[in-house]
Amino acid sequence: MTAPVHSATQSATQTPRSGQNETKSSVSDFDTFIRMLTTQARYQNPLEPLDSSEYASQLAQFSMVEQQTKTNDTLVALVQQLGATDMARLSGWIGKEARAVAPAFFSGQPVTISPAPLAAADKAFIVVRDDSGEVVDRFQVPISAEPVEWSGLDDNGDARPEGLYSFAIQSYQGDELLLEEASAVYHPVTEAQIEDGEVILILDGGQAILASTVTAVRANG
Repeated sequence: MTAPVHSATQSATQTPRSGQNETKSSVSDFDTFIRMLTTQARYQNPLEPLDSSEYASQLAQFSMVEQQTKTNDTLVALVQQLGATDMARLSGWIGKEARAVAPAFFSGQPVTISPAPLAAADKAFIVVRDDSGEVVDRFQVPISAEPVEWSGLDDNGDARPEGLYSFAIQSYQGDELLLEEASAVYHPVTEAQIEDGEVILILDGGQAILASTVTAVRANG
């Protein structure tokens, strides 16, 4: 979990520094060229003035250096603007709940599940498994896509241990199991990163998911 953070932070800090160094280098070259051209014009021999064609060539070089400096400044500004846009895009995830198929972290608060039973089913059940894959709970839900909550309480009304739990929806027709598939869950987002062009979301239990796998977002709480 630590590696992506280091990589994303390192990339974010290196890019502006590189742009700044390139800008300073271009400005330094530009200033040096102007000083050389001015000194040459000031101390040229009046009896042997600078050849006009050579002078014109140097003026053309001056124009090219000036244009290169402006282009570099524009590129640096664009890079900084894109970096600001990425940061704004990332910050928009923080404090939200993202719906995705991934184990949810139970810390004593109810977990919101988004079941999707088959339309052909006449009854459906949510199956809850702990991080070892053992079934710890199973309860019936309506044949509907409306979210349901898992309280996380056992048969005695006590909260189950904190940890990651996965959820699946079982669709039945009569006594026949038509399908069991993983259910999406709403997860609080605590961090967002960019890694290799992909937005990665860190959930409250430390799980990492791709933003592209999120199917809904809502305000936390």
